[in-house]
Amino acid sequence: MTTSLADRIDAANAEALRRIESADPVLVGLRAARDVIPPLHDRALLHAGPPAAPEDFCGPMRGAALGAMVYEGWAATQEAAGDLLARGAVTLHCTHDWGVVGPMAGIVSPSMPLLEIADRAHGLTAYAPINEGIGPVLRFGAYNAAVLARLRWLQDVLAPALDGALRRMGGLPLVPVMARALTMGDEMHQRNVAASSLFYRAVAPALAEGDLAGETLASVLRFLADNDQFFLNLAMAAAKAVMTSVREIPYCTVVSVMSRNGVEFGIRVSGLGDRWFTAPAPTPSGLYFPGFTGDDANPDMGDSAIIEALGLGGFAMAAAPAVVGFVGLPAVGEALTITRTMGEITVGRSTRFKIPALEFEGAPTGIDARRVVRLEVTPVINTGIAHRQPGVGQIGAGVVRAPLAVFQEALAAFATQYAEGAADAESA
Repeated sequence: MTTSLADRIDAANAEALRRIESADPVLVGLRAARDVIPPLHDRALLHAGPPAAPEDFCGPMRGAALGAMVYEGWAATQEAAGDLLARGAVTLHCTHDWGVVGPMAGIVSPSMPLLEIADRAHGLTAYAPINEGIGPVLRFGAYNAAVLARLRWLQDVLAPALDGALRRMGGLPLVPVMARALTMGDEMHQRNVAASSLFYRAVAPALAEGDLAGETLASVLRFLADNDQFFLNLAMAAAKAVMTSVREIPYCTVVSVMSRNGVEFGIRVSGLGDRWFTAPAPTPSGLYFPGFTGDDANPDMGDSAIIEALGLGGFAMAAAPAVVGFVGLPAVGEALTITRTMGEITVGRSTRFKIPALEFEGAPTGIDARRVVRLEVTPVINTGIAHRQPGVGQIGAGVVRAPLAVFQEALAAFATQYAEGAADAESA
């Protein structure tokens, strides 16, 4: 009996959902980027989104790259760093090509400490830089002296302290933290208050049990207590580890990656491996900080849409009524509608990430490129808004819709690859 192409796709997508549901991402420690990412042995940077050349960098991406180069000591000033970048003296790589995810600009340089997440169910590892907190930060393209001083503190003080605590704990499983936070009002993208608090509760005793001097311990605890977005990068790395498990399943139409570099929006689809499908990045709609308008906004950027690929963030907006106003939605009911609509373009519902406002229905999980194209319903992504000029930083927050064109292009490539293969098999 001949198996139809549709049956093969359904079986492959069911396998993708099984892998997503069985994944077990655990935060095991922190590692210097150069020790775990081979390209960073040399003078190189990782950046968020699809591939981009230096001349194509948007303003905040360029600002973050220049700041990272000064942080590394490759240049004494931003001007000198800009000259190195223009001359091709620094090699650039996509974060996703090396199992890394970074918010907004997503710039990772060799000395930066990375959170290491191991998916113990599938033997996979993913990484993310430490969240810097709010205000002027490198991920939004700011690069002043205070930004660089904070990066050095993260490297020299926070990372060793957290690494020691996590190793004393034997690691921290992240799914239980994320599942509980979802029932406490987080959606794991714009709102991470509950998850960051739960993380703090988990690691604080282990930090106190270490040999940190009193002033150092106080500074570490204060930073974690004051950073409501600390868990964002953990959620991203956990999602990356989980979604890597569905990479390259033959006949699978589940989206394994969504990412943006401030110029292009790109996706990868499981059955098509690591091939990028791109379209111009849209500009988010939302709320702006005082003094800024949409004219100041850069098009969307960052690897954080991996959270939506897993089924959280914008897909779980119904779990986070407090975030509605912050991203510019008119009412809580709109968040419920978005989550229900996202359920129409996914292959299933999570058995672990439950949403109280929907009678503990699971979050929509596993974006199906076929359904996106058929229904012309595109993923909703919660996001921050960066100023289009380098050095300014965040100017607001909102939501953005993935462009339909990337899904159409991916599905056309999928049809070419698999429809022809199925025809050949049937005629053999």
